[in-house]
Amino acid sequence: MAPLPLQEPTFLILTALAEQPRYGYDVIQQVAALSGGRVTLRAGTLYGALDRLADQSWIAVDREEAVDGRLRRYYRITDDGAAVLSAELGRLRANADAAARGLRARAAALLTPPPAPA
Repeated sequence: MAPLPLQEPTFLILTALAEQPRYGYDVIQQVAALSGGRVTLRAGTLYGALDRLADQSWIAVDREEAVDGRLRRYYRITDDGAAVLSAELGRLRANADAAARGLRARAAALLTPPPAPA
């Protein structure tokens, strides 16, 4: 299993590949869309990350095809990668739930009038 937490780009790359296999530029576009434009991967950064994720067996090459004379390599998430992504999702949900409980308690405390002096 992976050490958690995952770095955000790693989380987003695995998330981009969770739905379907994608080639490099498609991963870059999907990561940008998933992050609302906050995370912009450059090609060198992406391919380094893809190599690292493949070395960890979290992703694998799905297929290669020639498009306009250039080789397009598609990557897919593996079962190990899906397990890592699922674990990270659980960690993030637990943190978000704790934050939501804290904010609800704060809001309730602000709405409760202070006790009357004795």
